[in-house]
Amino acid sequence: MNFNLNYVVFLLTAALLLTSCVSQKKYGEAISREQSLIAQNSQQNDEIVRLKGQVENLQKDNARMIGQIDEALRKYSDASGQANLNQKQLEAEQKRLLDLRRLLQQQGEAVENLRKKMADALTGFNSNELTVFTKNGRVYVSLQESLLFASGSAVVNQKGKDALGTLAQALNNSPDINVVVEGHTDSIPIKKAFEDNWALSVARATSITRLLTNTYAMDPTRVTASGRSFFEPVDSNSTPEGRAKNRRTEIILAPKLDQILQLLEQTKTMSETGN
Repeated sequence: MNFNLNYVVFLLTAALLLTSCVSQKKYGEAISREQSLIAQNSQQNDEIVRLKGQVENLQKDNARMIGQIDEALRKYSDASGQANLNQKQLEAEQKRLLDLRRLLQQQGEAVENLRKKMADALTGFNSNELTVFTKNGRVYVSLQESLLFASGSAVVNQKGKDALGTLAQALNNSPDINVVVEGHTDSIPIKKAFEDNWALSVARATSITRLLTNTYAMDPTRVTASGRSFFEPVDSNSTPEGRAKNRRTEIILAPKLDQILQLLEQTKTMSETGN
């Protein structure tokens, strides 16, 4: 009986010890698992913090890039607007130049037509008395002294009056033509009637201007009288033939240039202002 009791006690003690060992092992394993989970959780938290930092950095970079894109778009818009403005300026300038070219071409055609008109009107006069030609965009009707005046005189003779009357009739049909009457002499000094060659050249131009306006009814606002003395010779003053050619009166005809001058002034203004 005593043996059995001891055996039972032994079994109970062994069972308790075994149970205690198993429980301790499970406890240790549980503790180990818990510590592992805590470590993993800590790592995950660290990773979350790191990822949050990356997200914040990405958000900052994204905002910076958006700002850069917005700035680039603004600059492009400004440049595009400036390009459009420059294009409009170029188109306006091109139109002005084309208009100017057209007007200059029209002026050239008008000058040539005027030359033909004057030449046709004055066909009854000899070439050694009167010539019609173009120079510097204007028509010149050059009348020799022998056609208009006696030597050293500013009184127009009858043949000269006939020539001027024919000329005035043609010009009265062309009211848009400006007229300059320009007197010229040779280099031989004047010895009577006039103070010098200047005075003679001006007196002859003035005498012709009076005939054109008073006798032949040309608009005085179209006509200008001037004298050049012997300072614009067409030939040498060292020979009688050359001096004879230099003693002349030139009636210079030019179409009005109001439109051309206006376009030139606009182009000049644009160039100065940069607009």
